[in-house]
Amino acid sequence: MSGAGRSTAANALEDIGWYVVDNLPPSLLLEFCTLARQARQTRLAVVLDVRTRSFFEQLPNMFADLGNAGIQPEIVYLEAGDDVIVRRQESARRPHPLQGNGRLMDGITAERTSLATLRAAADLVIDTSSLNVHQLSTRINHAFGGLGQDQLRMTVVSFGFKNGIPIDADLVFDVRFLPNPHWIPALRPLTGLSREVSSYVLEQPGAEEFISQLQEMIKVIGAGYIREGKRFATLAIGCTGGKHRSTAIAEEFARRLREAGVATNVLHRDLGRE
Repeated sequence: MSGAGRSTAANALEDIGWYVVDNLPPSLLLEFCTLARQARQTRLAVVLDVRTRSFFEQLPNMFADLGNAGIQPEIVYLEAGDDVIVRRQESARRPHPLQGNGRLMDGITAERTSLATLRAAADLVIDTSSLNVHQLSTRINHAFGGLGQDQLRMTVVSFGFKNGIPIDADLVFDVRFLPNPHWIPALRPLTGLSREVSSYVLEQPGAEEFISQLQEMIKVIGAGYIREGKRFATLAIGCTGGKHRSTAIAEEFARRLREAGVATNVLHRDLGRE
């Protein structure tokens, strides 16, 4: 979406060796890939947005043509909340490409409608509402930095239910069944990144069982994702505010995933928002 971070994502891909083309008409995708193959360029990224309005209806056929040529594209869809898009568009001081003579929100609504099918087909959806440019670059690097096509890449996100469930999460888990460190005066000002809070949370009845069973579940789900051609997964772990329990559990779970050989990135969406 406009204002969701396409330029940042494109720059991040270029930084890790991808050849990036911005605003290429979909009708030229197959020709572009064919030329790139001849030049032995195999890491290609194309930025598509609503500036190519009349071309979007061609996308299904274009993807089918790529598949027939033995090329399987992966779709990364960037989005953000309406309030964030409005703020970014206003600071950019340029009109939304679909705004026309109407309001900015009219353009944003029209864009969501136009891109709905593409979002539904996406392999990886990233909500950039709470990400800065460095965090978005890290997620892109994590997703496309060099692992093979048969390996799962996991992003573990901690969050607070009071701020809403992450809209880009594939799997959501609730750790509010654990005692809340917020009610312990010595732990209240700390976060789940501290040794004191982490030890308290992980020592609670049910914490170890939860993490161990979640590991076993991810083994099954991850293998299924790979069989279905899905290499990216976002797992969200929530507590009330996203400060103590979810942060501690997310860090420990990510550590165990890495030890098991799963490429894992951790984000703490709501730290600092309390």
